[in-house]
Amino acid sequence: MDVTYRTRWADMDPNGHMRHSAYADYAADQRVALLASWGYGVARFAQLRLGPILFREETKFLKEVSIGEEIRVDGRLASVSPDGSRWTIVHTLYKADGRVAATVTVDGAWLDLDRRKLTVPPPELAARLATVPPYQAGPR
Repeated sequence: MDVTYRTRWADMDPNGHMRHSAYADYAADQRVALLASWGYGVARFAQLRLGPILFREETKFLKEVSIGEEIRVDGRLASVSPDGSRWTIVHTLYKADGRVAATVTVDGAWLDLDRRKLTVPPPELAARLATVPPYQAGPR
């Protein structure tokens, strides 16, 4: 699922381009939008007492992004455990002309919010996660 955004003043740094943490913010927003499209919005996660967590987040910056630019963000599955309990997603942020501005790679899992321990997601969520298109690294 691709999501398109227009960069904002708050996304910029003093050098006039998008600040490093804004790339991670857009990647996170794309993940949240994908989960919500499957019926796993904030309220559903609260009801399940479950939440996604990250162990690692790595950004590779490739092209500058400026204020007011339209960017498109997608998320592809690099790996997932058989039970869906752990996963790696690679988000690609594209400039309007299709060039890759950055990639944000995240390793994550699911947290039982009551026990504060890692857990396995509901089978339906694990099955949906497995349908995310696979990430295929290409020339950059």
